[in-house]
Amino acid sequence: MKRPAAAASRVGFVSLGCPKALVDSEQILTRLRAEGYAIAPTYAGADLVVVNTCGFIDAAVEESLSAIGEALAENGKVIVTGCLGAKDGGAFVKMAHPKVLAVTGPHATAEVMNAVHAQLPRPHDPFADLVPPQGIKLTPKHYAYLKIAEGCNHRCTFCIIPSMRGDLVSRPLGEVMNEAENLLKAGVRELLVISQDTSAYGVDIRYRTGFWRGRPVRTRMTELARALGELAGEHGAWVRLHYVYPYPHVDEVIPLMAEGRLLPYLDVPFQHASQRILKLMKRPANAQDNLDRIRAWRSICPDLTIRSTFIVGFPGETQTEFEDLLAFLAAAELDRVGCFAYSPVDGAAANGLPDHVPDAIKEERRERFMAAQAQISARRLRTRIGRTLDVLVDSITDRRAIARSAADAPEIDGVVTIEDGGSLAAGSFARVKITGSTQHDLTARLVA
Repeated sequence: MKRPAAAASRVGFVSLGCPKALVDSEQILTRLRAEGYAIAPTYAGADLVVVNTCGFIDAAVEESLSAIGEALAENGKVIVTGCLGAKDGGAFVKMAHPKVLAVTGPHATAEVMNAVHAQLPRPHDPFADLVPPQGIKLTPKHYAYLKIAEGCNHRCTFCIIPSMRGDLVSRPLGEVMNEAENLLKAGVRELLVISQDTSAYGVDIRYRTGFWRGRPVRTRMTELARALGELAGEHGAWVRLHYVYPYPHVDEVIPLMAEGRLLPYLDVPFQHASQRILKLMKRPANAQDNLDRIRAWRSICPDLTIRSTFIVGFPGETQTEFEDLLAFLAAAELDRVGCFAYSPVDGAAANGLPDHVPDAIKEERRERFMAAQAQISARRLRTRIGRTLDVLVDSITDRRAIARSAADAPEIDGVVTIEDGGSLAAGSFARVKITGSTQHDLTARLVA
């Protein structure tokens, strides 16, 4: 009599944090499925739970600790990974939740798998193809994040990411391109290139030559962007660049955007405009250089969308320096902007700086900043009314399609609502004419 196969062990998964952490989660899930583990959608159905944490700001720490506590209460067997797991070598999490089975830091697929193996039998069927070539993804089928490096060489005083993720480690170019090709072959229509510092790709290995399709390609942002643009063009897909520091060599990718090889979109974290505050933050560049660079970029690629993030209320920030930041915002006319009131992070060097700004003033400045940006955003979006754009459909709701243009990254930017787009399919491209705008979003109708 044939012995029935044992049911596969089931692992639950909770993923928190930024897109870099999301990619870590995808890699762990891919390994789990490759080894034959099943993924449980509920705590009750799981033999254990992995929680991928964030530890960047206090609110993220609290969310991560709460998620760990919930998993322990609902399941009881929990492995913790991610940025919060790196804090104090894992002791921080262990002190808050001593019953967790294991704690690892970010980008630790092998360590997580070792912890899973220690708790659950390791199933494996070499004759079954359990995982698609593109791996397990947590994003919708039509877009995916492509992480090209781990870690960061900067030592920004408000940030503790290098202490959790380490210095920059660039992925081999051929490996990145192979992953991109597998994603595109699987139906992905937008690749979102991410890392802690995309501009620095390859600097840790001195831009060593890699190989793609038998030809040499330098491990460098410009060459990688050109290769990705070429590959995406073969599949009719988009490539979007995130976390780009404003180094001089970023100028080299702008012509690729003007030529249509890459989306005309840059995510550049400027953080502030005051030279003194930028120095206290240990950030590169300065306001005038950034303004000159923005103008030069737009002269080459007029349709360029620039997204950025800023911090207000940094220790020592004066009212005059905040007004300088507002003046920079007005001069730069950035398309998409996020703003955070400074939040002290345990372990960050900025905590030791003098003259911390009171919380009430930080919040007042944040509100003024966002109100100023809302006016800029609304004004820039109004100029798009009457234009015809290509958009990528994300979902269909109430006989309308919710889509994104080249100016809109998923979840952080605006959307284009296609009023007569109910017949479209998620993951498809559509040609639309813009009919209206708000502070952040557009409305449109299909072009016949």
